[in-house]
Amino acid sequence: MNAGWVESLFNGNVLAVIGAALAVLIAGLGSAKGVGMVGEAAAGLITEEPEKFGQALLLQALPGTQGIYGLLTAFVILNRIGIVGGGAVTLTTAQGFLFLFAALPIAIVGYFSAIAQARAAVAGIGIIAKRPEELAKGITFSAMVETYAVLALLASILMVFGIAI
Repeated sequence: MNAGWVESLFNGNVLAVIGAALAVLIAGLGSAKGVGMVGEAAAGLITEEPEKFGQALLLQALPGTQGIYGLLTAFVILNRIGIVGGGAVTLTTAQGFLFLFAALPIAIVGYFSAIAQARAAVAGIGIIAKRPEELAKGITFSAMVETYAVLALLASILMVFGIAI
């Protein structure tokens, strides 16, 4: 049996790229689901009151930020290892695992916070359905969830920059 594929999988650069991919993939899945949830609620509102489109769109956009944070983390990882920006480095397996693990906070927290933020934004759609002048309160409820996505982004970025290459 050829063990070359095992060595390839545990190559430091491959592990770092897997980490970057997971940051984009998992956080992006949460954002896609969250934006879709709010879009469904907003569509119901807009069929009755099309003039509230702008307010609803603002609430719908909020759960999309976690996907952006995952993309940012991936970009920083790929930049640090030289895939983006040139000057590619050869990583040890340990360094590769460090990059992989550094991507996990934004990947996992990004996924779950996007969905939680979407639930809050759906409630915000309910607010603007009855009291459109209270949009800021709906945004505030949804934005509170964003705090944890930002903390996860910060943790991932600090870990990525803390890895010695």
